[in-house]
Amino acid sequence: MAAMAFDADDLFQCQRCGRCCQGFGGTYVTDADIDAIAAYIDCAVPAFRARYLCRSGSRPLLAQRSDGYCIFWDEVCTIHPVKPLMCRRWPFIPAVLKDVANWHAMATTCPGMRTDVADETIRAVVARVLARESASPNDGA
Repeated sequence: MAAMAFDADDLFQCQRCGRCCQGFGGTYVTDADIDAIAAYIDCAVPAFRARYLCRSGSRPLLAQRSDGYCIFWDEVCTIHPVKPLMCRRWPFIPAVLKDVANWHAMATTCPGMRTDVADETIRAVVARVLARESASPNDGA
């Protein structure tokens, strides 16, 4: 199948296993993510920042539990309707465009990701998904 014939659903089918909610360096959040999650859990933004965020350099991340899972994971995502942009994008993330090996590394723990297609196809689909998303007025960024 040619790269243009592949779409996101051809490369990834979420299995709802939660493995993407554990590890991988944490979940970066945007100001829009912070506002939405804080409102969803009925928490003032300053209190939310103090209780649920940590920092990686200058960027805020959702805190992780001692087992490495996101603080909002409880056998399901407890903030799913307002999950962060990074989570909504998964596994179609910019790091794959930098190095397609990132796709293969993520796929070692994600049973919904296909690796039996050409790297060029993976890269092309990820690029299309990200381009389509950045053109959307509701991209959450």
